Amino acid sequence: MPKRVLMIVGDYVEDYEVMVPFQMLQLLGHEPHAVCPDKVSGDTVATAIHDFEGDQTFTEKPGHRFRLNGDFSAASETHFDALLIPGGRSPEYLRVDPRVIELVQGFARAGKPIAATCHAAQLLAAADVIRGRRMQAYPACRPDVELAGGLWDEPSPELDSACVDGNLVTAPAWPANAAWVKAFARVLDAC
Repeated sequence: MPKRVLMIVGDYVEDYEVMVPFQMLQLLGHEPHAVCPDKVSGDTVATAIHDFEGDQTFTEKPGHRFRLNGDFSAASETHFDALLIPGGRSPEYLRVDPRVIELVQGFARAGKPIAATCHAAQLLAAADVIRGRRMQAYPACRPDVELAGGLWDEPSPELDSACVDGNLVTAPAWPANAAWVKAFARVLDAC
């Protein structure tokens, strides 16, 4: 049964963490709807490509323009079966938007599946929806997870692992896209 999946994105979302899951969900027959505060369907967000090149953290390069296919102002957890939050830099500022926080909390209260990767942990932490939940994120987000009461699940050294805790499916970064979306698809199929 196809599921409607809300994706909350913003400028400088990680390119692979928005485009690849969006296309993978379509491939599986689901309906992803990407929205961004203060933007409407047809608008675009800038993406950034984060690469792992042996430095102490990732490097950042300009990505593509990602076209939104939904209106943020009309987004409601009651119209969707699940939520997906990609990482990159956008979760850092999306977490200070009260409407974004309300949406995330609405999905959590309803017990709907939530998928989050990389820096999306910052948004989940700000929404106070990970207390007592086991999850993965980009390693630099571990303090955010633990300070919000989340239980840190150590990602694989290659950052290609995923963690499932009930309806919460998390991953550390884009190298985990295959494992993360596969696990999320199983959770979607079960609901």
